[in-house]
Amino acid sequence: MSTTLPHDPNQGRPPYAGTRAPRLVESEAFNAHMARGWGAPDVAVPVPAGAAAAAAAHRERLSERIGASDVVVGAGRASLRNGDVLYGFRADSDFVWLTGAQAEDGVLVLRASGGGHDATLYLPPPAKPGDSAFFGNAAYGELWVGPSPDLGDWAQALSIAVEPLSALDGVLAALDGALASPSVDDELVRRFGMKPSEDLARALSDLRMIKDDWEVAQLREAVDHTVTGFEAVVAELPRAIGGLGERWLQGTFDRHARTFGNGPGYSTIVGSGPHAPTLHWVRCDGPVLPDIPLLLDMGVEANSLYTADVTRTVPPSGTFSAVQRQVHDLVEKAHRAGMAQIRPGVEYLDFHFASMEVIAQGLHDWGLLDVSVDEALSPGGQQHRRWLVCGIGHHLGLDVHDCAHSDYPTYQAAPLEPGVVMTVEPGLYFHAHDETVPPELRGIGVRLEDDLLVTPDGAEVLSDALPIDAAGIERWTRERLGDAR
Repeated sequence: MSTTLPHDPNQGRPPYAGTRAPRLVESEAFNAHMARGWGAPDVAVPVPAGAAAAAAAHRERLSERIGASDVVVGAGRASLRNGDVLYGFRADSDFVWLTGAQAEDGVLVLRASGGGHDATLYLPPPAKPGDSAFFGNAAYGELWVGPSPDLGDWAQALSIAVEPLSALDGVLAALDGALASPSVDDELVRRFGMKPSEDLARALSDLRMIKDDWEVAQLREAVDHTVTGFEAVVAELPRAIGGLGERWLQGTFDRHARTFGNGPGYSTIVGSGPHAPTLHWVRCDGPVLPDIPLLLDMGVEANSLYTADVTRTVPPSGTFSAVQRQVHDLVEKAHRAGMAQIRPGVEYLDFHFASMEVIAQGLHDWGLLDVSVDEALSPGGQQHRRWLVCGIGHHLGLDVHDCAHSDYPTYQAAPLEPGVVMTVEPGLYFHAHDETVPPELRGIGVRLEDDLLVTPDGAEVLSDALPIDAAGIERWTRERLGDAR
């Protein structure tokens, strides 16, 4: 049986109950009918265990860093994809670090008080039965988005004061020159004279470099799920080689990441053969070739939004050719040299230079450099970087390239400290159309990437469940292929 909805006589088209034209709210009878007869659903507040306590400690660290300034940090909102379709929402990382919440349109206000800061979180209340937005607002109406926590539920889960977003204007109007993070809506910044603050962004970035125990546990979880994701992908190699291609493997990992975490922490890279040398091959629209190395750069983002970032290059057949193994062995040597430099007191860039020296020497030994190793490594040289144009690693945390707002002395020149988590990822990338290398090298791309935690006496490789040597990778791959067959 079909039902005819109330029609707007002033329009030549049927009414639409979405966000653009909620004409149904004009019918009092319909409003009354929609308001009654609803039970109380069970609603869980989406805050990972331990996140609220960690966020409270993070706010204290920020308070000590910024002094008497008021601070405003926004969660952001989903970006437009096309038409009236939005991308999935992912909260701003600084907001998550300070609140433990992932609520769209949320705003955190830290007001200086007595040598510290009082924190209040402003959130849009869910639209429940009895409110016409319950069925007429696709952003907050529970008929559209499902049962949602009340503000009181959020306050209890986060151990922080939570107020409705409608109260925010009055609060911001009373502030004088508050520091705003880049995630705060531009209109709010303009209307209330807040200062988009690079200093605030830099302070948050610097503080996030040193992970506490809770953050390290989240990263361990993300890495562990990433390792099993690699296993799931390699087990699907026969189907990918059989015609489903790179995109099948990308989808396999992304499904795994959505099942065991929030999703992939960045666009999954699956590069077969000539696609492997492309640093960010996220199109994944090619075939998987059975006899050419397959580069897999993948990371699960945990439900807390901390992400892993791991890369292995595997032989789909289970065995590298002699020249493929030669390339892999050089990358492995550079990888081990870089990881050996990860320990307290060592300058951040030392691992980069250690890996680059190995790469330059190896390329020179192969006859690919027309200058000496010393000249290639000099600031005026760098010829070896034709085949390795990127850096050798980065900080890791809530963002895959974490702490990006820190300035150079803090990010790349400061000594490493316990609690830093970073990646090491050397590679060699010989493009299929690069006529400066012998034909047998063209179309080979190899990268190794591991996630390391700086400890008081050295470093722990969080991703060491995956082998890095060629023989170990061959054996590991064959074992997964055996399971699949």
